[in-house]
Amino acid sequence: MAQTALENTALPKGMKGLASDWASDQRTFKDVPWGKAMMWIFLLSDTFIFSIFLLSYMTVRMSTNIPWPNASEVFALEIAGHHIPLILIAIMTFILITSSGTMAMAVKFGYERNRKATAILLVVTAIFGASFVGMQAFEWTKLISEGVRPWGNPFGAPQFGSTFFMITGFHGTHVSIGVIFLFIVARKVWRGDYDDDNDRRGYFTSRKGKYEIVEIMGLYWHFVDLVWVFIFAFFYLW
Repeated sequence: MAQTALENTALPKGMKGLASDWASDQRTFKDVPWGKAMMWIFLLSDTFIFSIFLLSYMTVRMSTNIPWPNASEVFALEIAGHHIPLILIAIMTFILITSSGTMAMAVKFGYERNRKATAILLVVTAIFGASFVGMQAFEWTKLISEGVRPWGNPFGAPQFGSTFFMITGFHGTHVSIGVIFLFIVARKVWRGDYDDDNDRRGYFTSRKGKYEIVEIMGLYWHFVDLVWVFIFAFFYLW
């Protein structure tokens, strides 16, 4: 009798069994917060978008007959009379990598429910992100003043401007949105909105006693930082 019951509840074989297994949220996503699951889905879709942008950039660069601008020259700065290539880009990269460290520490203290340390580290991460966006705005301003446009540029292949503004602008938008949300979450953590003894309600306040939103922000921020590493490698170093 018991064997018959087990056979009746067994999953079908092959692809139908796989689909049936993953369609059962009680088994697959039973212990996963819905916010975290939705963030992973969002990041997966964003991965496709950034991948298409980078593939398009590589395709355009390899197919053009006009010489591609030398990134070391285009993104160089004159500091104290010295011509330093990619110095601003190196600083921006260092800032984002450092912000990943502060974000990881914020998640750690969030797990420990250390409200003060978590809020401070979230603010520090947001400041790093805002600094990155400010440097990117300076970079855009410099190139625009030198004649770079989405439809052409004086340094070589006209596609350089369109791919540069499209890729860096899309990434900068992600960083800017992340900075805004980091400040919002930091304020809510500082006020104790996620503690058990607080009755305050509002946006991004789901389950009491849980700092899941900090981990969710961490997933988003680490993704943004990782994307920049690929942009840095393919666009600035190649």
